[in-house]
Amino acid sequence: MRAARILNQVRELPAPRADQAFPVLTPAQAARVASHGNVRKVAAGELLVEAGEKNTRIFLVTSGQLEFVQHTGRTERPIAVFQPGQFTGEIGILFGRRILGRLRATEASEIVEVDRAVLLGLVQADAELSDIFMRAFILRRVEILSEGLADVVVLGSAHSPDTLRIREFLTRNGHPFSYVDLDRDAGAQELLDHFHVSVSDIPVLICRGDRVLRNPSNAAIADCLDFNEAIDDVRPRDVVVVGAGPAGLAAAVYAASEGLDALVVESNAPGGQAGSSSKIENYLGFPAGISGQDLAASGYVQAQKFGAQVLIAKSAKALECKPRPLVVEIDDTARVTARTVVIASGAHYRKLALDNLAQFEGAGIYYAATFVESQLCGTQDVIVVGGGNSAGQAAVFLAQTARRVYLLVRGSGLANSMSRYLVRRIEDNPAIELRTHTEIVGLEGGNHLERVNWRDNESQKVESQAIRHVFVMTGAIPNTQWLNGCVALDEDGFIKTGPALSPEDLSAARWPLARSPYLLETSLPGVFAAGDVREGNVKRVASAVGEGSIAIAFVHQFLRE
Repeated sequence: MRAARILNQVRELPAPRADQAFPVLTPAQAARVASHGNVRKVAAGELLVEAGEKNTRIFLVTSGQLEFVQHTGRTERPIAVFQPGQFTGEIGILFGRRILGRLRATEASEIVEVDRAVLLGLVQADAELSDIFMRAFILRRVEILSEGLADVVVLGSAHSPDTLRIREFLTRNGHPFSYVDLDRDAGAQELLDHFHVSVSDIPVLICRGDRVLRNPSNAAIADCLDFNEAIDDVRPRDVVVVGAGPAGLAAAVYAASEGLDALVVESNAPGGQAGSSSKIENYLGFPAGISGQDLAASGYVQAQKFGAQVLIAKSAKALECKPRPLVVEIDDTARVTARTVVIASGAHYRKLALDNLAQFEGAGIYYAATFVESQLCGTQDVIVVGGGNSAGQAAVFLAQTARRVYLLVRGSGLANSMSRYLVRRIEDNPAIELRTHTEIVGLEGGNHLERVNWRDNESQKVESQAIRHVFVMTGAIPNTQWLNGCVALDEDGFIKTGPALSPEDLSAARWPLARSPYLLETSLPGVFAAGDVREGNVKRVASAVGEGSIAIAFVHQFLRE
């Protein structure tokens, strides 16, 4: 999108599948909604919601007409019209995110105002209305994302690691934004002048049309967009879940759906490592496959639907080493007490042992292979490092657009570490070249990676290739550094649970109970671990989801003690 468009126009939201995105409720359905809201009359032209207001209510039209418009500068474009029997809102209402546009009556109307908290109760209790509301909300957000109807503009460069970080953060959190590439957009200077920023300030994020953030942290972006505004992060909870990967989201869904007050603390975006996967094809129930981001987004919405709250861009900094009440410190500013804790903080990829690696992270070295990264690569040659499923999925995905994908593995092949269907696709794809017994030994470049040196460990031959993009997906380092020794870990830093805890572990932890730890319980009573952070985990999305749900079953047992 050119910069001039961002200042001067907003594209109108089309309505494919209008019967689902903008359904008309039957009289019986409308009556059930009305019984949970307040009926009021509004005059023609009356403003109901202004852009940027808190997303605290929806409206059901019983007579008259409402319109939703987006205001940009001096222009205003209609996005959607709501007739009798139709309701306003999109998925942001579940998250408590702020409104993206204006809502007003185009004629004298009667409406039913439904509060957000009441709506959450309604979608939990009424299965028919839940299906209608959730489908409409999700489809409306999909259209908002696809049409670029955003309250955020990112000005950046493909050569800037922080530009990539910000784009990934917004994308993975499902927040619409417009992107201006200062290297390619001839009208970019107009935006720079308009907001009084210079090229040296990039990346720049323009929040809701007027607030300018220069190279903001993810936490600063979350604060500006009020991602966490609707969340009370200090009240005591039944369960605090650390991490919103597949295990953490599953724990949140099962906890909230079973009546527990659940808070999830996520340092970046829902999905964890799985959220950065281009396509997962061996997850039960999705024969055509599903992207990690789509799977994470669905789990995130599901958790919100049942009442779980998810703190975004907030990190668990410490777990106090004492039982009852358990205390999780968040970003050194908040302390949340909990009756139980589920640690689902996952793992991150092992970094290459190269002295200048940090110089190129985000500028040629990547740890995710999504549409955002593939745009940076275009039709150039790329390297994928790793022999697991994540590396295989990345290689197949990138081969759709890259000229050649070099898949580097240190072992003799892929059969022992990768699913057979991926091995076959790699073998049959002429754009993918497998290099076994090979590792990267050198990186060269200035502000961006320019050359890669790799070595064949059998022949000891070193090759130098003019390759600017490397995807690293090898090994797993558990995210347990924040635990400060409060629970027993194995020699690799993974959390020991249940039968893996030795008598010596329990003695050192002063285990206070007569019973042994439950299957997923750590050496601290009431603290459980699930997913990639746990010793002995099976590195599959389905396994992580299962462990998250099982952890909540043990949470219930613990709470009954």
